[in-house]
Amino acid sequence: MKSRSPKGESPSQLIDARIEKLGDWRGEMLSRLRVLIKQADPEIIEEWKWRGVPIWSHNGLVCTGETYKSVVKMTFAKGASLKDPSHLFNSSLEGNARRAIDFHEGDEVNEKALIALVRAAVAANASARV
Repeated sequence: MKSRSPKGESPSQLIDARIEKLGDWRGEMLSRLRVLIKQADPEIIEEWKWRGVPIWSHNGLVCTGETYKSVVKMTFAKGASLKDPSHLFNSSLEGNARRAIDFHEGDEVNEKALIALVRAAVAANASARV
């Protein structure tokens, strides 16, 4: 884990607090995505950056978990270079590097495909460090 907040909270505690503060479907979705990210890579590191954005990294940024009024956005730093056979990416498709998945209230999560995508992002980071 990276730096603590001024109150001494770890990034994981800050993410817990964000989920609790949301108190609606967005908190539930962020919590579910977080579980799947950790399931995909138990060694992933939780961070808190950019004035309150949950970040998951392993040998570099893997993905973010941003929450907005009507969407939970999971942005993959190197998404454009990842294979996405299940077509999970549905946002930020025009960029050269990032790709995102926008989750709306009531959306189903293809857990198997999402876990595979997180693992592919972790592998891409590892291969870039060689």
